[in-house]
Amino acid sequence: MIDLAALRAATPGLDSGQVFLDSAGSSLPPTVVTDTVVAHLRREAEVGGYRAANERLDDLAAVKSAIAALIGATPDTIALSDSATRSWADFAYSVPMRPGDRILISGADYASNAIAALQHARAAGATVEHIPSDATGRLDTAALAAMLDERVRLVSLQHAPTNGGLVNPVAEATRIAKAAGALVLLDACQSIGQLPIDVAALGVDALSATGRKWLRGPRGTGFLYVRSELAQTMEPSRLDLHSAQWMSPGEYRLAPDATRFEFWECDVAARLGLGAAVEYLLALGPDAVYAAVADRAAYLRKTLPDLPGVTVRDLGTEYSGIVSFTVDGLDPVQVRDRLAEHAVTVTVSHASSTLLDMTGRGLPAVVRASPHCFVSPADLDRFVAALAEISH
Repeated sequence: MIDLAALRAATPGLDSGQVFLDSAGSSLPPTVVTDTVVAHLRREAEVGGYRAANERLDDLAAVKSAIAALIGATPDTIALSDSATRSWADFAYSVPMRPGDRILISGADYASNAIAALQHARAAGATVEHIPSDATGRLDTAALAAMLDERVRLVSLQHAPTNGGLVNPVAEATRIAKAAGALVLLDACQSIGQLPIDVAALGVDALSATGRKWLRGPRGTGFLYVRSELAQTMEPSRLDLHSAQWMSPGEYRLAPDATRFEFWECDVAARLGLGAAVEYLLALGPDAVYAAVADRAAYLRKTLPDLPGVTVRDLGTEYSGIVSFTVDGLDPVQVRDRLAEHAVTVTVSHASSTLLDMTGRGLPAVVRASPHCFVSPADLDRFVAALAEISH
């Protein structure tokens, strides 16, 4: 059971009295995260970045250990990065492609993933195809099975899309794809920190994630998980003196594990903040946090349809902490801005972010409410009351 009062007291962003419903965008960090980042920046100002980083080598290594503990992995399979997008692209561009090869992407895949896949495929003479959704909106595993052949090199799966509460059947889709010999890359950008993830149980080859959303870490942080045996066989498309070692004038040696997907230069303060965020989640108890997020989203999903003109747009049969909706007669941006006048923070997801899904449903945009565990029942009721006033 989460101590809501203590949780809110440790979230200074709530001191203004706002109702914060945008953890799917960039969440409010707990005090320990901000303090960790600021303290290291101050230390850098005192002794310089190199010495400050050397003083925290054990703590930096502990960041990977904490992430590994959260997702059921080992530290050697984790590469730290500056975003989920960077992590996804670093892996995808490192999958060799030949003319005639195929990449399959989810119907709810994020625009950055799709663009990178198209560029990588175009350069190699490969193709990108999207996996249809079933009647519920989830990835259609039967359709996936029918699409697979020996030319499919990579299957991109979206665990939880950015534009609604859908959760895709990742474990089943992964099993089907790998049986056909394809690599599976899971975008966990919107699921890490709010849904349970066990990479061994899911069976994925790689996973990309961000720190700034449900993990409540700093912006400019993320990570890539790569299955250990696979990491040892892959050569990233870009290297430096951290991801590889210069052995002789004409020779270099790759790092032996997922470190080969990292560059030496990084925001040390932000990475320490990411570690603090993951440790904070582990101390709270991930299952308790996941349950609290699900409870708050379920309340909104049940309550919002009772408001005049409000339509919940979530698809699927299992749901994440994202609740998407529209209001008749109002552009989603108008809804967002009017809610801001009531000190309620939500955001808008535009069709350009999830083109295949949104255009298929004829939705140019949706409003997105994403309550984290620090959101109180009173906050939710304030949001509902404000939305009821706007929707009349």
